[in-house]
Amino acid sequence: MTAIKHALQRDIFTPNDERLLGIVNVCKAGKKKKNCFLCATVTTERPVQVKVVKVKKSDKGDFYKRQLTWELRDLTEVDAKDASKENPEFDLHFEKVYRWVASSTAEKNSFISCIWKLNQRYLRKKVEFVNVSSQLLEELPKAEESVPSGESQSVAGGDEDALDDYQELSTREEQDIESMMEMCEYAVSNAEAFAEKLFKELQVLDGANIQSIMASEKQVNILMQLLDEALTEVDTIEGKLSSYEEMLQSVKEQMDQISQSNRLIQISNTNNGKLLNEIQFIVNYMDLSKGQIRALQEGDLTSPKGIEACINASEALLQCMNVALRPGHEKLMAVKQQQQLFVDLRDTFARRLTNHLNNLFVHQQNLSRLTLGGENREMPKGYDQSSTLSQHQTELVLPKHSPLHRDLLRYAKLMDWLKNTHREKYDGLSRTYVDYMSRLYEREIKDFFEIAKIKMAGTSKEAKGKFATLPRKESALKQETESLHGSSGKLTGSTSSLNKLTVQGSNSRRSQSSSLLDMGNMSASDLDVADRTKFDKIFEQVLSELEPLCLAEQDFLSKFFKLQQHMTVAPPLAQPETEELDGSTPSKLPPPQTEHRHSLSSEKDMVRHMMNKIFQSIETELNSLIALGDKIDSFHSLYMLVKMSHHVWTAENVDPASFLSTTLGNVLVTVKRNFDKCISGQIRQMEEVKISKKSKVGILSFVTGFEEFAELAETIFRNAERRGDLDKAYVKLIRAVFMNVEKVASESQKTPRDVVMMENFHHIFSTLSRLKISCLDAERREAKHKYTDHLQSYVINSLGQPLEKLNHFFEGVEARVAQGIREEEVSYQLAFNKQELRKVIKEYPGKEVKKGLDNLYKKVDKHLCEEESLLQVVWHSMQDEFIRQYKHFEDLIGRCYPGSGITMEFTIQDMLEYFSSIAQSH
Repeated sequence: MTAIKHALQRDIFTPNDERLLGIVNVCKAGKKKKNCFLCATVTTERPVQVKVVKVKKSDKGDFYKRQLTWELRDLTEVDAKDASKENPEFDLHFEKVYRWVASSTAEKNSFISCIWKLNQRYLRKKVEFVNVSSQLLEELPKAEESVPSGESQSVAGGDEDALDDYQELSTREEQDIESMMEMCEYAVSNAEAFAEKLFKELQVLDGANIQSIMASEKQVNILMQLLDEALTEVDTIEGKLSSYEEMLQSVKEQMDQISQSNRLIQISNTNNGKLLNEIQFIVNYMDLSKGQIRALQEGDLTSPKGIEACINASEALLQCMNVALRPGHEKLMAVKQQQQLFVDLRDTFARRLTNHLNNLFVHQQNLSRLTLGGENREMPKGYDQSSTLSQHQTELVLPKHSPLHRDLLRYAKLMDWLKNTHREKYDGLSRTYVDYMSRLYEREIKDFFEIAKIKMAGTSKEAKGKFATLPRKESALKQETESLHGSSGKLTGSTSSLNKLTVQGSNSRRSQSSSLLDMGNMSASDLDVADRTKFDKIFEQVLSELEPLCLAEQDFLSKFFKLQQHMTVAPPLAQPETEELDGSTPSKLPPPQTEHRHSLSSEKDMVRHMMNKIFQSIETELNSLIALGDKIDSFHSLYMLVKMSHHVWTAENVDPASFLSTTLGNVLVTVKRNFDKCISGQIRQMEEVKISKKSKVGILSFVTGFEEFAELAETIFRNAERRGDLDKAYVKLIRAVFMNVEKVASESQKTPRDVVMMENFHHIFSTLSRLKISCLDAERREAKHKYTDHLQSYVINSLGQPLEKLNHFFEGVEARVAQGIREEEVSYQLAFNKQELRKVIKEYPGKEVKKGLDNLYKKVDKHLCEEESLLQVVWHSMQDEFIRQYKHFEDLIGRCYPGSGITMEFTIQDMLEYFSSIAQSH
């Protein structure tokens, strides 16, 4: 091992200015034994760097080379595996764990001891040694091995003396050694002679030192005498210091007494200051002025100055009651008395405030009863008499409650105080307000909708007289409308008095269930457009009156009762936009609320609950009004869908979680369902259409009905939010129209199928082209295609009748050619020779052709209807087709009967004159 150490030091570490301090022969655990050496080294330059180097023999085996190098500071743990038994295995934990097996336990222990010494001397961060014997870490290795000549002494296997006692030479020492070696020529070549010379010179120097010491004995005796005299003087000074210390002891005691007295005075002053601070704290934060106490006990709650004084006093009282007392304050009698005073003042003022506001609520309800009952009573100052319903018995206007809101909002801060101090009274006031206002709004809204229904039914003049002359509870209006909606606001049947009123008011212009298609004439042209416009205005006015009323009341509740009205995430309860034409109803589940917004959610729910209670009749009355409008005319569902969608969209933009948005959204579902029902009814009536067997069909009623529906719908849904619903309805209706046109055409006996298809699809194509409905572009192209195909089919079938024998003859010629007979050989066929051809042509002179065409014109005229005006179009198409056949016949004669000189009895110019004269004569 010594030879290996010398070789490694010489070949690997000396060129890199490193010294080898420890070495162990190892191999990797669990693998084939490929021996290598782990070396512990230090650098000769400062700062010293300690490394662990893995050295391995080259493949040729003639020299050693470095393989891996680790810094000792990166070593975190040394695991010797077993501290009590001999075990050659050990682990070194760097960035990963390296497992080694030493050639012997002694080498392993020596290497671990060397690592421990290097760690203790050079590293601040100590390496953790696991399963290592404490004796191994405490004892220094005894074996020393010298390094090769010319190198510093090394520590082999933990050489403690060399590791701990080593000290580098200074620059001056190195220079002295070099100069001394230069004076001796054989210092390098003969080290023993050089060492012997140095030893002799050292002996000479030691002798000189001994002689010098012996020569200075007299001076040493003099020095010892001086030391004795100095000791005597020290004893004298110590005696004087002792006397001084006794004199100062009495002064110290007096100063301690003075210091104790000053400390007690300082403690007393500190305590007095703290007591003063506590008293000032209690006085400043737990005291009310006499004026504030008087305002709470007997302050005026009707005048603005009195209300302001009560607000200031209540805020001061709340601040005093909520002050954070310091430890021990609650035990003071004065504090307890003051707290009891605050509780009494709070209860007194809360009782006064609650009674005053209750009186205001009751007064408002009584005032409303007087005004609605028609009695002329004295109004409170500032109340808007012009806004009461009694002043607008026949006008579609809801009373405004802004004066009441304005008066009550003066108490908003006091309500906030009551909410924070006396929750029970606050909740009682909110219930009282909701109870009184719900009854007030219920009467006003019911009367408002009664007037709307009368105006909608068209009998406002008669109802107006009844409403103005009879008492409220006995009015004929209520008797009639109760039969319509009853207690729940729903329609009861076609026998109700309001149904009769509806039919009479409209002068029997339409039936109760008038729709796009009637069973009799299949047309909606008899409906009065002015009435529909009037209905649209009435419905819009109803929604326009309800919207500001609900928003104003919700805003008032939020401000007066200090409730949160808006939230960051608040989707509406109902989402009617998801309902399709099939009538499916969307989910109305409320959005989930998170725990960290519990307080905001509860206050928001309270606003919604109060609004639902106050306006509980709005949704019922709206549904009743919608049912009446739909019963009068199913077209009204189009107007209602557009208006209601717009108002829902507007309400959601203001506050998607508001009562108005939720209510209108729920009603919109009903409107959408009525719209879907209307569309389904039209489709059902199309399927039930029956045609007369004795008269020609013409343009079908549901085709013109679709045209009227589309024209009206395009006017209503222009720039509407629910355009998608109309597009879906269009698709359903047009497909039903297509299917039923083909059905009627197949069942028609009087009119040819091609004529029915041609005329009706031409009408559909013209309607779609004129209205330019983008979602029906494909159907428009399909209608044009069907019209063109059936026009061509009708023309071809009709033209075969005037020249029937000639057509049959040339069809036989074409059949022979198709069978394979050459064209020039057709004339040799017995049935198709030249004599037969001349015989057939002579049967159709010009007069006969003109006569046949005249009969054809009359027949076409009987088939076609006047309203579509397709006669000239069909006649012109027949002219073109006839010319095409004429040219085709001449071509066949030229190819199959060449050189025969056979020609038709009439020319193309003759045909043009025939067609023109026939058209002009009729």
